[in-house]
Amino acid sequence: MSNPSLFGRRAAAPPTVPQGDVLGEYATYPEAQKIVDRLAKADFAITGMAIVGSDLKTVERITGRMTYGRAALAGAASGSWVGLFFGLVLFLFSPAPDFSLVLAAALIGAGFGMMLGIVSYAVNRRRRDFSSTHQVLAGSYQIIIDPSQTARARMALAAASAGAEPPAAADEPDQT
Repeated sequence: MSNPSLFGRRAAAPPTVPQGDVLGEYATYPEAQKIVDRLAKADFAITGMAIVGSDLKTVERITGRMTYGRAALAGAASGSWVGLFFGLVLFLFSPAPDFSLVLAAALIGAGFGMMLGIVSYAVNRRRRDFSSTHQVLAGSYQIIIDPSQTARARMALAAASAGAEPPAAADEPDQT
């Protein structure tokens, strides 16, 4: 017996890898996405399908050397966005709206962000002296489909690539 949550609902089931037939395997995500789009345009029931990435790799691309100037600039940019958000909120709910309030909040946010960026870089300077972007990429992508729909999906893809209408399913009523 599982313990009920505070709100009386059961806890969500842990995530699992989708099971079924492999409709196809593709080198890139856009290729797999294109196949699902073609099925959707052919009025195929795409719910329950999944695109599963395999052979995951973490890729960190170095974008440059981190300096006090870059840390200050990055902190100012992120701080100005936060300040802009709070300035717009104050502008919208102010009894006498003044747009200079938005500009002031963005500048104050940029100042605080700049200081925080410099302090953060100074504390972590010897541990990480470069900036980078981080991605998780898959080596291949498989489209997983319910085994009872595999043949119909393949026929729909063949019809879509030939420019013809996909055949109606056997369990759908005839619309004549």
